[in-house]
Amino acid sequence: MSVWKIASLDTHIALACAGLKADAHVLINRARVECQSHRLTVEDPITIKYITRYIAGLQQKYTQSGGVCPFGLSTLIVGFNPYIDKPALYHTDPSGTFSAWKANATGRNCNSMREFLEKNYKETSGKETIKLAIRALLEATYKSMLECLT
Repeated sequence: MSVWKIASLDTHIALACAGLKADAHVLINRARVECQSHRLTVEDPITIKYITRYIAGLQQKYTQSGGVCPFGLSTLIVGFNPYIDKPALYHTDPSGTFSAWKANATGRNCNSMREFLEKNYKETSGKETIKLAIRALLEATYKSMLECLT
């Protein structure tokens, strides 16, 4: 996974994406500006669902507007909601739809990653969740290496 595929939108929100690099830069920059303008206007940090709706709305607008290309990009938006201190994970696709998840993957090998997460995911503490995420990343890396060798 390249460095540009994971970005911090705000102090409590991160975004991971799969797709076109140029589209990712545009979407990430627009989302960061929205997070900061929300913080300045409302004087509170933005919620995960609000920024997810904003990103999905941008993707949907570019999909249906004439004269612009759709974003060739799907995203995973994760963070802690500032008011309830509970983690949230959302997935958006290029058409502008979004959905909430407990665990998810996007990009190459996402189907096998989802199978791995379905088998191994449990409601656990933060440390166990981090271990599961690392195991999932190692699984994806291992499968990618095997594909390159064959």
